[in-house]
Amino acid sequence: RPDMSAYIFTSKILAGEPIPVFNHGDMQRDFTYIDDIVAGVVTALDLPPSADGPRHRLYNLGNHRSEPLMRFIGLIEAALGRKAEIDFQPMQPGDVHATFADISAISQDIGFAPSTAIEAGVPRFVNWYRAYHQEQG
Repeated sequence: RPDMSAYIFTSKILAGEPIPVFNHGDMQRDFTYIDDIVAGVVTALDLPPSADGPRHRLYNLGNHRSEPLMRFIGLIEAALGRKAEIDFQPMQPGDVHATFADISAISQDIGFAPSTAIEAGVPRFVNWYRAYHQEQG
């Protein structure tokens, strides 16, 4: 079973199970739609570094902005047409309040820019999830 929040939250909401939400929901994360990640990888493969420069580059791929976790959960709820049972928990040791990807290097080098807003990506994910699990029977 995949270990990503969209998958876990969707699965638990559909099963009527509570979802753990840390820092009592006051969290922000950089949610990136998979098609944007694939586009970044493919573009990087299609535009390798020039022969006269560095032969390799490491790039951070992401959406480059933080979204409130509770907004993300609300979009999943809306796409599913049901409310989540939320188990609010304190901040986990070692966790951080907000994350976001610094995509400046890949943006500068090859023009990468994610194009899928969270409002579009979450419903697409939920549609994929439903179709995939229906096929798995």
